[in-house]
Amino acid sequence: MEPQPRRLDAPVVVMGVSGSGKSTVGTALARRLRVPFVDADALHPPANIAKMTAGEPLNDDDRHPWLEKVGEWLAGHGGGGVVSCSALKRAYRDQLRRHCPGVEFLYLSGSPGLIGARLAARSGHFMPAALLRSQFDALEPLGVDEAGITADVGQGVDAIIDAFLAASAGPRPGT
Repeated sequence: MEPQPRRLDAPVVVMGVSGSGKSTVGTALARRLRVPFVDADALHPPANIAKMTAGEPLNDDDRHPWLEKVGEWLAGHGGGGVVSCSALKRAYRDQLRRHCPGVEFLYLSGSPGLIGARLAARSGHFMPAALLRSQFDALEPLGVDEAGITADVGQGVDAIIDAFLAASAGPRPGT
């Protein structure tokens, strides 16, 4: 008999700079939990995509309506769901928490060199590698008072997910 999938009480945001593996880890985590997944990049308005494609970093005014859409998605999946979203600043995460107070974060952390190499090798994405520095400049790592964990992107996807599930505040089946 196959073990029951782990369930969380609230949605999860897989966060980090572009190229950190948010979509890969988020997809695998959602599959493991058997919950819906959305890549927040799909929720960007066309103006944001055009700005990033042109090599211009987004500012807080650009991000606000996008984060509202992400927050609405989270609120609609209060029983579980996974979204990959940069959520670079504490204020952005606070905006998401206003929509979904119990949301947990999985912060994918890595060196600019490692993530830059990953980003440079990626094709078909609107986020140019030249904007990575602006993301690291804006990044405010997950605070100790924020629900979630920090995981090193140098680990494998399964190890990252295992660490998150082990540390998660969510209940385990049968307990």
